Amino acid sequence: MLKFLSRALLAPVARLIYRPRVIGRDNVPPTGRVLLASNHLSFIDSVVLTLVAPRSVSFLAKSDYFTGTGFTGWLSRSFFSSIGAIPVERGAGQAAQDSLDAGLRVLDQDKAFAVYPEGTRSRDGRLYKGRTGVAWLAMSAESLIVPVGLIGTQYLQPMGTKIPRLRRVTVAFGRPIDAAEYGQADSSRARRRLTDEVMAQIHELSGQQLANAYNESPVANPIEKVRRFLGRNRPA
Repeated sequence: MLKFLSRALLAPVARLIYRPRVIGRDNVPPTGRVLLASNHLSFIDSVVLTLVAPRSVSFLAKSDYFTGTGFTGWLSRSFFSSIGAIPVERGAGQAAQDSLDAGLRVLDQDKAFAVYPEGTRSRDGRLYKGRTGVAWLAMSAESLIVPVGLIGTQYLQPMGTKIPRLRRVTVAFGRPIDAAEYGQADSSRARRRLTDEVMAQIHELSGQQLANAYNESPVANPIEKVRRFLGRNRPA
């Protein structure tokens, strides 16, 4: 009920103030399990996406947004819960699988779920290679994938800012992709082929320059640097 009321109240206000340009809204099926796969330019991307989509959308958010105390903590929990955020621990390994499992539970309820195949925000505005978790999720849930191109959200809320600026953005929904046509979730080749198709459509929608590499957040410490090196050089 809180999520329904928030969309009913926030979405019209956001559209009135920011006047987003929405393309291909009819490409999002009104019912059934749908995975929205979007490029990622700004912290506010998930908020923009869930408010302009023609149906309620859930997405993953850092658990930190749900663990604060006092009035600020309550306000953060209430806001993110109201717009469909699901708290998760971010990271690789089991944390990454837990995130996929959380998305799978949403899709299994015939709902819509949003993911960012690049994994993290693009710091230079380029479009990075997609990670195959998006394909695994769609294939496992037997859901459709709707590619999404966000344009201009990096100017709406640049990194380091807390209050969104008054900027007009574009949200383009692409043609649905049937994951079932690409094979089974246990095939790495099928997952890669589907992921590449999703990223090709996102590129067409967003018009971003291609990075031709995976996007990774800055290394926090030497141990993480070693882990990444070993991960890149591990046999497939």
